This record gives sequence, C-alpha cells and structure tokens, in this order.
Amino acid sequence: MGSGVRSVALWPVDARLSAYADAVWEMRSVQRISIASPTEWRDLLETMPAPHFLQTWEWGMCKARYGWQVARYVWYTGNGNTTTPCALASVLTRRMAGGLTGVMYVPKGPLFQDETNAVLREAVLSDLETMARRARVLFVKIDPDIQADTPTGEALVTQLRARGWHPSEEQIQFRNTMEIDLRPLPDNLLAGMKSKWRYNIRLAMRKGVVVRAGGVDDLPILYRLYAETALRDGFVIRPETYYRYVWQTFIAAGMTVPLIAEVNEQPVAMVILFRCGQRAWYVYGASANRHREKMPNHLLQWEAIQWAREQGCTIYDLWGAPDRPDESDPMWGVYRFKQGFGARLVSHIGAWDFPTSRHGYWLYTRVMPAVLAGMRRLYWRRAREANSAS
Repeated sequence: MGSGVRSVALWPVDARLSAYADAVWEMRSVQRISIASPTEWRDLLETMPAPHFLQTWEWGMCKARYGWQVARYVWYTGNGNTTTPCALASVLTRRMAGGLTGVMYVPKGPLFQDETNAVLREAVLSDLETMARRARVLFVKIDPDIQADTPTGEALVTQLRARGWHPSEEQIQFRNTMEIDLRPLPDNLLAGMKSKWRYNIRLAMRKGVVVRAGGVDDLPILYRLYAETALRDGFVIRPETYYRYVWQTFIAAGMTVPLIAEVNEQPVAMVILFRCGQRAWYVYGASANRHREKMPNHLLQWEAIQWAREQGCTIYDLWGAPDRPDESDPMWGVYRFKQGFGARLVSHIGAWDFPTSRHGYWLYTRVMPAVLAGMRRLYWRRAREANSAS
C-alpha cells in the first residue's frame, strides 16, 4: 500500500515536470534566422494567417529612408524545414544620443502562425528581449493585432506582464479599429449601413460626385488635400517628401490605390487604401473645404469597400477608433462616421514595452512627451504663419 500511496502522491509532480520539460524542449526547438532577400520576405509574409502592411518589406524600406535601421527575422521549428515559418518580425531600431542608445519597435507585430501557442510566443518574446539588450536600446515595443477580449489576448497580456513588459504610454498605432466583414454580397453590405449613410451615397451620385482610381501622377493632389484637411481638423502631418515616398513605394508594389472623388473634374476628397493578405486598410483620408455638402466621403468609402472586395479581401479595416466610444472622446465623430457603414469596434491589446534600463526608460517616458509637445507647438506656429502668408 505504501508504494501505491507514493505513486499517487508523486504522479502530479511527475506530470508537471514532464510538461515543463516538453515546453522547454519545444521552446529550444524554435530557431530564428535573419532574412535579407525582399522576395524571400514577401513569400514568408504570405504564409502568415494575418499579415500586416506595416510588416512588409516596403514599409521597412520607407522607415530606413528616414533614419531607422531595419532587421527582419523568421522563427521556425528546429526540424530543418523553413518553408512554413511559425513567426515573423520586421524590427525597427532608431539610434539616439550619438548612437549610444536608442529604441526598438516591431510595428503591428510580431506575427504568429499560431498566436494561441504560448511556447512559441515565449520564444519570440525572449529573443526580442535579448535583441534589445544586445542593441543597448532603452526598450523594445510591440503592438500585435491580437484582440484583447479573447482567451489568446488575455493569455498574452498575462505572459507579457510575467516577463516584465509594461503597457506602453506611447501608442504609436491605434489600439482599436473598426472593421467591416466583406464576405456578404454588396446589397447586403449596403443594407447593413445606417439609412442616412445609404442616402448620402445616393446623394453624392445625384450631385455629380465621381470616384476614380488614382496613381503616381496624382501624388501632388493627394498631398494638397491631406494638408488642407490637417490644417482644418488640427492634426500634425509630415513633410510632403515623406508621403510621396511612402505612397509611391506601395503603389509601385501593387499594395496601394488612391481613390479620388471629383466634382466637375476637380478633386474634392480622397482615400488611400493599403492591401496585404485578405485585409484592406483605409489609412489616409482627406477632403477639401468645398463641395462637402455633396457627401463625397460617403461615396468614397462605398467605392473603397467594393474595391477591397474585388481584390479578394474579407476584411475592410477603417484604421482607428477611440479607446472608449463615448461622446466625450475626441474621436467620437470619426467613430460615428465609420460605424454608419456597418463597421464594428475591435479592441486589441495595444502596445507593450520591454525596458532594458529601468531608469533610462523612466526618463524617456517623462521627457519625450514634453519634447513632442514642443514640436507640435512649433509645427502649428509655422503652419499658421504659412497659411497667413498664402
């Protein structure tokens, strides 16, 4: 009997040890290599269930042009088969203080073949932490598009906290977004909109608004509309050279199309759509002050939805929503506009930081907001002066 009692008492311990050993072995079998070929990276990205345009080779090219160092990694299991990767990350590093330190960022990544695999997540997070320490950066930031209100999202947040990651005070990308399921037929998509939105789409057509696909030759027009919108709505934009390079790069790669609304052949509004995998994003939008009563933005969004469906996309991502959808939020009007097209609110886990230096990270998170606020004040002073001069 004594032998039987010992066996029953030890079995749970043995099972836990066995499970731990299996997890350690599985984690050690996850290997990482660097990718230097654009073609290879694009092929690998296509194997991911939810690729993101901010993880494309082209986005890395754009960031490299403006001061970021780019490294691209694939993780795969150690069976020698690299054709089916289990994770990807395009890692951006920005050096500061004369190269002595910097920051590291994985925009909308890392990407996982199976985001529910806790051992895989552990291996990737461990590697990113090691990279950050070796690069002597203050922190590494991630913001994967993993929904917060799911078992996987909750498990990942728990995992991040346990490893010493912190919710970031600096959310580079939108934490939340609005999505439209494109699988229904067009008539059903229209039926899912609010009646006023359907009316405004028809009104734009009756008032002579015409939407056309744009190209590289339209880049000056796109930026003029964007600058006019920024001045009217009070948001900061980058120099024209930046947007021209980004838009031209993605148009040339076949991942972006501008749609331009015109009245009497005069551009009055635009959207710039990005596509990667089975998802399309509405990333940039702008409108002139004239002819706004003709509702060109409603027709533009309907044309964007149809374009995305024609490209084989199953999700149209309207790129950005408030943290809490209530009328006190500055983005309430944007939320209501997107909601009117039948979009649903999706909340992600947001950005998380792993500090390699507790004191350096504290200093950065206290000083940088003040620096950015000063830059915004300078931007608006110059913008007002330029507008007055014109």
